[in-house]
Amino acid sequence: MSTTKQSEGLLATAERLIGRAREAGADQADALVVRRRSRSASVRNGAVENTESSESDDFSLRVFVGQKVATVHAGQGADEAALAERAVAMARVSPEDPHACLADAERLAEKWPELDLFDATEPSADSLIEAARTAEAAALQVKDVSSSIGAGAGAGLFGMVLATSHGFAGSFERSGFSHSVSVIAGEGVKMERDYDYDSRVFYADLDDPAAVGRSAGERVVSRVNPRKVKTRSDLNVVFDPRVSRGLIGHLVSAINGAAVARKTSFLKDMMGKQVAIDGLTLVDDPFIRRGPGSRPFDGEGVSIGALTMVENGVLQQWYLTTGVARELGLETNGRASRGGGVSPSSTNVIVSPGAQSREELIASVGTGFYVTELIGQGVNPVTGEYSRGASGFWIENGELSFPVSEVTIASNLKDMFKRMTLANDIETKYAVAAPTIAVEGMTLAGD
Repeated sequence: MSTTKQSEGLLATAERLIGRAREAGADQADALVVRRRSRSASVRNGAVENTESSESDDFSLRVFVGQKVATVHAGQGADEAALAERAVAMARVSPEDPHACLADAERLAEKWPELDLFDATEPSADSLIEAARTAEAAALQVKDVSSSIGAGAGAGLFGMVLATSHGFAGSFERSGFSHSVSVIAGEGVKMERDYDYDSRVFYADLDDPAAVGRSAGERVVSRVNPRKVKTRSDLNVVFDPRVSRGLIGHLVSAINGAAVARKTSFLKDMMGKQVAIDGLTLVDDPFIRRGPGSRPFDGEGVSIGALTMVENGVLQQWYLTTGVARELGLETNGRASRGGGVSPSSTNVIVSPGAQSREELIASVGTGFYVTELIGQGVNPVTGEYSRGASGFWIENGELSFPVSEVTIASNLKDMFKRMTLANDIETKYAVAAPTIAVEGMTLAGD
């Protein structure tokens, strides 16, 4: 999908699949073609561990027979007529779904913005190997780094073609490039590991691999000889941006319309109510140029730009597809994604910055715990109960003092979002752009 002709060819295939489905008896249909292409290399201690290259075109045909729906998937070269007949036959024996539908015709996009998402640069395997070696070498040069777990570099492409039986046809492609390295410091049972990485839509925007390596080395060395701390309640916990993105991710998951419809979200009854501090505004924007989560239209052919999901702590809307919106008595807001089916998802999530720098926020905490890594999946999406293994650094007199590991932090997300203080260190190169975040009143379980 690196050329317009390739996109046009896949679009013609999608439209042909729809025609086959209508011939087989479908009332409505849509066809999705996803092209993935990737090349990667990994090294360890300077030696190449592997190089990989792959390319695939995956077809998905969704058909509607009345209120019955079925989806079939196939790879390139599949028998299109047989695929369509199988989809229709599956739909006819499926249970009725009162909410199954294509997007309303009047909601379909007729035009969309140019988002500058495709970089035609194709790094060779040798250049990827060299980047990985450079990152690893830089990490190993940091004093007290003892060994490498490995380093990697990669390049890839995601392309999407969508056509519907009621008039939508569109395509886009997004490139991606990355560098990463993981290293060890310390010896024996006192070994610590850490990593760093960078990923961008455009190759030229990538951080230098040597800088990524040095950062990984400095991070792991700072973690050597961690201490244990005693159990405490009502503790100030500060989340490094690397982990605060996950914290905001829990909020994003809780306002997913599918979870609300299933009644599996702890915020299911909170529309229009205060769910976070006054200073927290969360915007979802698919139209950011070169954004990692950008897309000109969603998985149903709807194109809607930036949405304020939470404004000054008040919940404004859910993430919605057409089907989920109908189930909730609403209209889609253009946040459909396609995987095994159609489901709501976020794009580029941006949290409003606070007034303080990271350093000022840490200083204001006095005594607390600065978290750089979380372990386990101890989050209950129904109740909001939160309990995670954690490591990081103890904050003493407003400064990071010594590394800490083997502790657990706990609270409830409903309380945590209302006890936050946000720093101003937003980094928009990630699909979730969240700053350093301090949370009051958490429990730490240690010795």
